[in-house]
Amino acid sequence: MADSVNLHEIHDTLVAVAFEAGRMILAANPSDISMGSKMNSADIVTETDRAVERMVSSRLRTAFPSYSFVGEETYVPGVTTVTNAPTFIVDPIDGTTNFVHGFPHACISLGFALDRLPAVGVVYNPFLDVLYTGIHGGGSYMQRNASLPQGQGQGEKLRLPLAGSEEDGKKVGPALGDLSTALVAVEWGSQREGENFEIKARVFRKLTARKEDGGSMVHSLRSLGSAALNLCATAAGQVDMYWEGGCYAWDVAAGWCILNEAGGRMASGNPGEWDPVLDSRIYLAVRGARSGQEEVVEEFWKVIGDGRMEYKH
Repeated sequence: MADSVNLHEIHDTLVAVAFEAGRMILAANPSDISMGSKMNSADIVTETDRAVERMVSSRLRTAFPSYSFVGEETYVPGVTTVTNAPTFIVDPIDGTTNFVHGFPHACISLGFALDRLPAVGVVYNPFLDVLYTGIHGGGSYMQRNASLPQGQGQGEKLRLPLAGSEEDGKKVGPALGDLSTALVAVEWGSQREGENFEIKARVFRKLTARKEDGGSMVHSLRSLGSAALNLCATAAGQVDMYWEGGCYAWDVAAGWCILNEAGGRMASGNPGEWDPVLDSRIYLAVRGARSGQEEVVEEFWKVIGDGRMEYKH
């Protein structure tokens, strides 16, 4: 099956679907839409989320009827799984909290996996009209003013990472230093109690505290409010690392492919695990770099210490 999969055809279809979803998202008025919550008041869903997923599912099932589909709004705990089959993995609006507040960092995240590995990624932020794409073996790119016609303001497709040099047909980012030189993306997530929450709060403090007080004194922490956009920022080299626990496969599948194709690396958010699975829910992404990836991951794991986050699947 994998040998017959046309990743470029899938990529082009996902880009077209992303632009259609973007128009739906922009047409919605966040102050006048039906909104509910799932786990708690920080875990928000809107009718726009559901409408976008219905459109995406219909388009992809029509174009590729033999492929599996996993979407956030149709996920059933304990029933829906990511298998080895060719699978579309979709978050209709990643950053719903941003969306309902009018904060312009929300996106549609469209991933495609083969053998449970990210193979195609398309992430589109319609508010800023920025498109990120990646194809296994084909590199990853960022494009500004992406929805405009070519020659009428559409931006150039920029190879990721944005900074670096071309070597053997690949873009290689500058070397990584230690954590004291890093800009790190993090998220509080929607689970605001228990051991996972305590681990996050402790690690955030240790990352930012000065070294004389036992901290790492990172340059700063950033929260875009979207796992997919945090991963794309890491792929672009705009942040150095991204640490998160609590995401699902649809949050990370597309961005993971884009990260890989930019020379980045995904490790586990728990210490000692170098090869997390797609739906492990705990991640540590590091940007592409000439050197220093393993060293800064191990330094980050030391900050975490003995704490291990655990999430149900």
